[in-house]
Amino acid sequence: MNYAEIKKYDIANGEGVRVSLFVSGCRRHCKGCFNSVAWDFSYGKPFTGETEEELLEALAPDYIAGLSLLGGDPFEPENRTVLLPFIRKFRERFPEKDIWCYTGYTYENGTLKEDNGEGVRELLSEIDVLVDGPFIEELKDIRLKFRGSSNQRVLDLKRTREQGNIVLYLA
Repeated sequence: MNYAEIKKYDIANGEGVRVSLFVSGCRRHCKGCFNSVAWDFSYGKPFTGETEEELLEALAPDYIAGLSLLGGDPFEPENRTVLLPFIRKFRERFPEKDIWCYTGYTYENGTLKEDNGEGVRELLSEIDVLVDGPFIEELKDIRLKFRGSSNQRVLDLKRTREQGNIVLYLA
């Protein structure tokens, strides 16, 4: 897996000060995407053990609320197989911090509507807040918090799992 960018002090992609990892690779190619350069799976730098350690070190300070995963798309098969072991390390080291994830896929009944491949449920089980759905340029609204178009949802996956039905995240 390659990654396009790491932001060590991000306040735009989740609650609080976060470390954001922008992975490379997305097959959706949404019209008007803010990060179309990351559609290419070869874009950016390889995600290595050194990259993991850099991220874990950046996540260590108490003022960092958690990790945000964006793209590209973290749920592309090539990305989720690499992200899952990293997220497990993150959880082990920082159990009090949360994970936000952005995907063009749509969450439904404990999985992703368009892709129920290997590792999807496992990755979803580690995520606290999921921003789901493709970006639709005609529904773009810059007043929306944590999403780009009105069809996208900000889901509280922790509470969704507990209650067994979709619970929206209320910021």
